[in-house]
Amino acid sequence: MAGRRTSTAEAGARTTPTSTRGMRTRAALVAAARVVFGRDGYVNARIIDISQEADVAAGSFYTYFNSKEEIFQAVFEEVQEEMLHPRMAETGVHADVVSAIEANNRAYLDVYRRNAPLMAVIEQVATVNDDFRAMRLKRSRAFTGRNARSITRLQRMGLADPALDPVIAARAISGMVSRLAYTTFVLDDPLPFEVLVATTTRLWLNALRIPDELPSTSDVVADTA
Repeated sequence: MAGRRTSTAEAGARTTPTSTRGMRTRAALVAAARVVFGRDGYVNARIIDISQEADVAAGSFYTYFNSKEEIFQAVFEEVQEEMLHPRMAETGVHADVVSAIEANNRAYLDVYRRNAPLMAVIEQVATVNDDFRAMRLKRSRAFTGRNARSITRLQRMGLADPALDPVIAARAISGMVSRLAYTTFVLDDPLPFEVLVATTTRLWLNALRIPDELPSTSDVVADTA
């Protein structure tokens, strides 16, 4: 149909490189795009700027990406993956539930803080682009699903309020933490970071009616945020 906007999927993503050099170049372009999108926003970001930031020839960009939209998708996926699977070296499988909730909140808020300019751009683009709105919703559901599974495990262990619907509870509490992070880091209404971590952890515990002191367990590591 004439005038119909071509989606990212329809445009056809480039094949992921398999050589070490190719993977390194693609990673450099994505890293550069994170800088450029965070600095200039989506509308004003240019492929030439991304190529220059990555120290890559402008023509080489198209070896790895078809368009600005496609590399923005790669940036979005990378940032959201960091938030969905934060690195928590200090929290292993034997961590108690309270410590796990605190560690996950800390990791989530830290990733959000470090990527605040990009988070602002992602939210803006998701409101006007159907493809990115769908991606944003998919990731939101991934957060909700992960947290709902953790809440269900806690309920089965007798550690969380059994009357709560796990999916709705996960969606409500995760949304609260996400909005708090957006207001604090994107809208720049600052709060002390440690206070944020302590408060979001306390809100998780209170909402699920989890006691403060719990024995260590290898059965549950609560994923939050």
